[in-house]
Amino acid sequence: MDALPQPAPPAAGRDAGTKLILATDLHFKVRADAGEINILHGVDLAVGAGEAVGIVGPSGSGKTSLLMLLAGLDRPTGGTLSVAGHDLTRMDEDALAVFRREHVGIVFQAFHLVPTMTAMENVAVPLEFAGRADAFDRAEAALRSVGLGHRLRHYPGQLSGGEQQRVALARAFVAGPKLLLADEPTGNLDRATGAQVMDLLFGLREQFGTTLLLITHDPLLAERCGRQVRIEDGRIVSDGKR
Repeated sequence: MDALPQPAPPAAGRDAGTKLILATDLHFKVRADAGEINILHGVDLAVGAGEAVGIVGPSGSGKTSLLMLLAGLDRPTGGTLSVAGHDLTRMDEDALAVFRREHVGIVFQAFHLVPTMTAMENVAVPLEFAGRADAFDRAEAALRSVGLGHRLRHYPGQLSGGEQQRVALARAFVAGPKLLLADEPTGNLDRATGAQVMDLLFGLREQFGTTLLLITHDPLLAERCGRQVRIEDGRIVSDGKR
């Protein structure tokens, strides 16, 4: 497959001793009509640059909330959280938006593509926000790298579910993120299509040395990661290498 127009991180950036993620005594609470809900209870997590970590556990255990905190989309209510050398607890919304643009790629179960934009326009969006003059050239190369060179000008409604998730993958990787957060990325796909998408995801991760946190209920996908972290009732109950 074609290569994305972004060099792999330097070797030092992939040193497992370099902690890309460092969370200490992390808490997350939300307010609801019934009162305050405690979602995460004192989570401690350290992830080295270049690691692939499978996040497993029952529904409602706090897995997605953890990823939202790591992406700077939600704020912890206690503890400390550093990602790629940035203290997320001290950053305002504008700074967090720049942090996500420069360091984080996200792939959700739902594809979250803009329906009125072509595949190439969807992939170019984060580069345009970053002021990249070559946004569309890079977006085209990213789509070709996931086998969609023939779908550049198609709209999401003209694409299959697997093709839409490939567009989402291209968008997530196009800026060369240090961290990829994937939340059940095959949840809306049949098994065969999901396997193809995950092969692409792991291939791109390997190509760029990207740190991966993958939420999945599929034990086979979790086993493809070098480490599995299990969360239950808002706490990490096991954390070990394969």
